[in-house]
Amino acid sequence: MSLWLVRAGRNGEQEEGALKHGVATIGWNDLPDLSSIRSREELRHLYEKVYPSSKKMAMASGVGQIWAFINRIQPNDLVVLPLKIRAAIAIGKVTGGYQYRTDLSPNIHHTRPVEWTRVDLPRTAFEGDLLYSFNALGTVRQIQRNNAEERVVEFLAGKKLAPPEEEVREEAAIVDIVDVEQIARDQILEYLDRKFKGHDLARLVEAVLQAQGYVTKRSEPGPDGGVDILAGAGPMGFDNPRLCVQVKSSQSPADVTVLRTLQGSMKTFSADQGLLVSWGGFNRAVLEEARRSFFTVRLWDSGDLIKAILKNYDNLPDALKAELPLKTIWGLVQEEE
Repeated sequence: MSLWLVRAGRNGEQEEGALKHGVATIGWNDLPDLSSIRSREELRHLYEKVYPSSKKMAMASGVGQIWAFINRIQPNDLVVLPLKIRAAIAIGKVTGGYQYRTDLSPNIHHTRPVEWTRVDLPRTAFEGDLLYSFNALGTVRQIQRNNAEERVVEFLAGKKLAPPEEEVREEAAIVDIVDVEQIARDQILEYLDRKFKGHDLARLVEAVLQAQGYVTKRSEPGPDGGVDILAGAGPMGFDNPRLCVQVKSSQSPADVTVLRTLQGSMKTFSADQGLLVSWGGFNRAVLEEARRSFFTVRLWDSGDLIKAILKNYDNLPDALKAELPLKTIWGLVQEEE
């Protein structure tokens, strides 16, 4: 059994379709059905014909990744999909060979059938070295460093995720090109997970809402009646929109009961909208039900919270910025050429 990183679009545009239809998918949708391809050389000629302006290194990289997807990945191999649409990681098992599909979505053609066993794993559930491998740039890549396959298999079986062996850890110095921005966000995630647990996470969310211009009232630690924060617009907080905010700091994905409790609290407090913040993300039932409440409820997972923090960081209180010291830096975007 091997472990593969297979992304679903540069910006996650194929992720929902991949999870919904039970497939792993890649881009390169200008390429036709690849079922008859029998060698890398044959694939290279086809790639060169479809993408004649592609640079030599980009062509070699693309051909290698596509060949791995259609030929090297085997049934029963594991696929890791780090989601961009939310701060979670999906893992599934490949159940069959390459299939060219035109019946799923306009942007999904090259596929492998996958049984997605977990689609809601928080990024903070994984050790730093695994996240580093998951952040490797590219669409298709085998993950082997630090016994990754065995550790992920044991994790999926319910065992605690084992750290890498000390003598193997040093091999991480030999690295691939990685998504530096995502690595930075993962570092912030890990820091927040340590420093802002329980009621402190609600304190952080309240500060973000205040930075956005809301007047807020936060519940004291203890039973909160389904509301951690009340927030309203205007100088005194009387104006619309008026929010009920529930904050869950657990690593576990929030279930639909939490969402429905928030909706009940919105009626109790005569709130226009609700905000549900769940550090561990949301299960599929919550995501489906929230779509039907688009105009009244918003969901923030850990990734959404970080985006809100970064957007409003300059307006956060100085005391909070001292607890969460961040600095803007500029760097060259490393992409495949």
